[in-house]
Amino acid sequence: MAPAPPVRTAPYPEVRAVSLPLVLLAAGATPSPSPSPSGSDAVPTLQDAQESATNAASWVEQNWSTWLAMGLQILLVIVVAVALRAVVRRAITKLIDRMTRTAQAVEGTAFGGLLANAERRRQRAAAIGSVLRSVASFLILGTAALMVLSTFRINLAPLLASAGVAGVAIGFGARNLVTDFLSGVFMILEDQYGVGDTIDAGVAVGEVVEVGLRVTKLRGADGEIWYVRNGEVKRIGNLSQGWATAGVDVTVRADEDLDRVKATLDEVAEKLSKEEPWNELLWGPVEVLGLDSVFIDSMVVRVTAKTMPGKSVTVERELRWRIKRAFDAASIRIVGGATAVEDVAGLPDRTAQVAAPSAFADADSPQHAAAQPVPHPTPRTPGTPGTPGTPK
Repeated sequence: MAPAPPVRTAPYPEVRAVSLPLVLLAAGATPSPSPSPSGSDAVPTLQDAQESATNAASWVEQNWSTWLAMGLQILLVIVVAVALRAVVRRAITKLIDRMTRTAQAVEGTAFGGLLANAERRRQRAAAIGSVLRSVASFLILGTAALMVLSTFRINLAPLLASAGVAGVAIGFGARNLVTDFLSGVFMILEDQYGVGDTIDAGVAVGEVVEVGLRVTKLRGADGEIWYVRNGEVKRIGNLSQGWATAGVDVTVRADEDLDRVKATLDEVAEKLSKEEPWNELLWGPVEVLGLDSVFIDSMVVRVTAKTMPGKSVTVERELRWRIKRAFDAASIRIVGGATAVEDVAGLPDRTAQVAAPSAFADADSPQHAAAQPVPHPTPRTPGTPGTPGTPK
């Protein structure tokens, strides 16, 4: 039996090497020149381009799922951050609007005097809302930015450390500004004072015109405007919260009848408590406390009343007006007042009891020289020239 003819193995390399130039010649393309032995003028061949494209396609095919996952994750983080920021800001705005509407509803009721006015609550609510919205936006957007950076496999530890160092440096450099800002935030949150309140801030006293996070604006008694930094305020005395006290000191002569003085003051207090609008400003009865001090020629009677916040000065002026008219009608003498002028003419003239100045008191006057004693001559001792019995 004849042996079978040998079978050629792996014919494809030869076929590929022969068929590619034939195909290119059939298509009318000119085969590229072979690279030079030196390699300095090497031109990429079609085979090199095909290999590069194949490698790029394989790399894209291997990593496209990772890119898609990262893109979707970044998009999800951005969408959630923007939506959460909008929801939080809208909730804060609704809360502030509700606070403002509540203040406006209470303003016209009987409890309106006990609470802050609408303008004060509006500014306080606006300031709180601005702070809350800023803090919420900073936290949400900052967290979203850190999550996006972590998606790109960026190490956040050096970034956070650098931010911490920069924050500490800025805090030391602008510590006064930070102190003013934080003090203003706590003053507003704690409602220590507001627009319309009369406060004593230590460095200035006046009515609050505007409350800011860094500066509080006050109007003094003479109309001047004081700009007080919140960080400089160590103590605050609010004269417009709760209730105020109106106090009047009535000074009368020491020989006045105390019972008659007290009866007159009680009559004035009772009449003032029943008349409008003073009955609304008074939150308690006008009380005559009694003698506050006693001197040789006068005595002081103390009268007080609990009033609405900020109305103590008005009540004090009305009390002085009514007490003066009632004392004039009752012929009660007030020290230094017009009722004591009538007795001045009846008093003895104290200057009449003093002798007129004498001319003898003047050392240069002739009367003083004539009143001086005559000087005696000095006796001379024997032996002195010019003395009798002295030999020449």
